[in-house]
Amino acid sequence: MSKRNRAILRQIALQAFLLLITAIVLFPVLWIISLAVDPRNIDKPLSLTLIPPGATLDAFRKVLFGPFNLLCTNPADPSTCMRFSGLLKNSLFVAMGSSLVAVVTGTTAAYAFSRFRFIGRQAGLLGFIVLIMLPTSGLLAPLYVLLSQIKIGGEPLRAQLFGLVLAYSSGFLPFAVWTLKGYFDTIPKELEEAALIDGAGTFTTFTKIILPLAVPALAVTVLNSFMTGWTEFILAWSFLEDPKRFTLAMALRAMQGQFATPWSEFAAMSIVMSIPILILFFLLQKYLVSGLTLGGVKG
Repeated sequence: MSKRNRAILRQIALQAFLLLITAIVLFPVLWIISLAVDPRNIDKPLSLTLIPPGATLDAFRKVLFGPFNLLCTNPADPSTCMRFSGLLKNSLFVAMGSSLVAVVTGTTAAYAFSRFRFIGRQAGLLGFIVLIMLPTSGLLAPLYVLLSQIKIGGEPLRAQLFGLVLAYSSGFLPFAVWTLKGYFDTIPKELEEAALIDGAGTFTTFTKIILPLAVPALAVTVLNSFMTGWTEFILAWSFLEDPKRFTLAMALRAMQGQFATPWSEFAAMSIVMSIPILILFFLLQKYLVSGLTLGGVKG
């Protein structure tokens, strides 16, 4: 066999392997879409059918425009039940607020750990690693007690959306600090020294030189912190009490019943919830690859 034919066979084998991997990755997506448009999936998922008989978008209509009967201030009055628009507003507030707090605090802290040498620096970094290893449920009790002690308007902070923002951002902060510190370590210090020689202050150097160069790491931090605030529901179920403050993740969890689950609506809600994350991913896509790789060059 000639060298050219062997190269062609290798390419064919490679393409076949990639197609197989693509099919495996897309299979769960096709399954969830099939569930969402299948009107038969009322009590339990049936076998996968790419285009189910009687396929309909009725599940999406119920999710987007109908009330959530399990999330009502007064269960006897449907008008008090939460709707998608209210849940979306709460979720956006929590996710965007968590991203903002995590990025602002994480960026300044990471820059300090990267550029300055101070007492307790190594202990602080080690403490962040320990916090990263802790599961969300491990932080539930201390956060609950702490936020219950703080009251705004006569109401404990844990029962407010801003309290949820603080809980999420504090849990994500160790990851943000380590990711951003690793990226700051890759930026040559000579750039800052040259700026200082030209008369720029520390704050100007940080905002005008370091931050523009660290956009890939900031993109990774924003995406991950947004996903944390968008999809987490354990802390939300434990903290929030008023259905008017519930999030989309809580509504999705509420659909899962003990004996029966409306799988079509559950799947439709899952698809709808994934859209904002996909939009954010494609907006930040050009920064993500370099941010994920260069952030771990130095520890």
